[in-house]
Amino acid sequence: MAPKIARRNVAGLLGSLAVTAAMPGPAVADAGAVDLGALEEAARREGGLTWYTAQVDGETAELIGRTFTARYPGIRVNVVRTTAQVAYERLTQEIKNASPQCDVFASTDPGHDETLKQRGLLAHYVPQNAARLSPEFRDVDKDGFYHATTAGLVLISYNTLKVKPADAPRNWPDLLEPQWNRQVSVGHPAFSGFVGTWVLAMRKLYGWQYFEKLEKNRPQIGRSIIDTATMLTAGERSVAAGSATATLMSADKGNPLAVNYPTDGALLIVAASAVMAKAPHPNAGRLFMEFLMSEEAAHIAAKTRAEPLRPEVKPLPGARPLSEVKTFQLSVAELLVGIPEVIEQWRDTFGS
Repeated sequence: MAPKIARRNVAGLLGSLAVTAAMPGPAVADAGAVDLGALEEAARREGGLTWYTAQVDGETAELIGRTFTARYPGIRVNVVRTTAQVAYERLTQEIKNASPQCDVFASTDPGHDETLKQRGLLAHYVPQNAARLSPEFRDVDKDGFYHATTAGLVLISYNTLKVKPADAPRNWPDLLEPQWNRQVSVGHPAFSGFVGTWVLAMRKLYGWQYFEKLEKNRPQIGRSIIDTATMLTAGERSVAAGSATATLMSADKGNPLAVNYPTDGALLIVAASAVMAKAPHPNAGRLFMEFLMSEEAAHIAAKTRAEPLRPEVKPLPGARPLSEVKTFQLSVAELLVGIPEVIEQWRDTFGS
């Protein structure tokens, strides 16, 4: 059974730590006044940073880390890649034990960022590159504590050896049809921020009966949304509520996978990152935030099938530009309340 992650308990824990955790770390000016050369010099003296990320797969995370180090020799990135809820629980344990390890926290659940901000646990830093993002990715936090560093779509994916394109699901309710009994793959909302957001979105669109019907189709449940591409590639399932990024990356490697952009809308998730207020390497963390929002990082995103955040970088062939896709999003306020609720409802319905 999946470990139970109760954000209400975590919030209480963070509240008890707010007085000490809100104390400012080493003074570093906001980006408008920052000398990036001096920031790089200070980061090099720190020698590196630790990055907790759920926003990309392990291979891509390591690529980003290596590219950053090549750009800034001597500043290494310790990559800790896991699912969003696991990363958040690890972070809160560090806070509880007053043993900070994480410098840059990158979740796929915006509720994590907002909770940490409200408790005074994030450093205030507005990267210079924040102003260079495409307009739809700017100002995800009006106060400037966390910033968009990746974006992706949740849509319908399928195995082309098992499903003809003409027969593939066209909208989200199609996954509930009897023909997909024991043929659907999904992730788990208690582990993945992308999955938690998708579950909440489906509840908003179609009510919880959507998942009561899905349960009757006996879906295969992984953890991360990335697991759905693995299940489809292995032929264990035929269709999925999947990540466009993971599915198209797998297809690029020659696997028999394809995507459908649902007629009722693909879910757009904009995921943010932040420097921790108690970051052991605050300057390296700030410099890394600049890099995550750079044109170079946007090219990595495009090559790895994520949505490029910079307007000068276009998606690769096979993926539609966001301007051509019907999308919908959920607000941070909805996610803060809704994701803990749907995790409990999911357990009640699916038993794990």
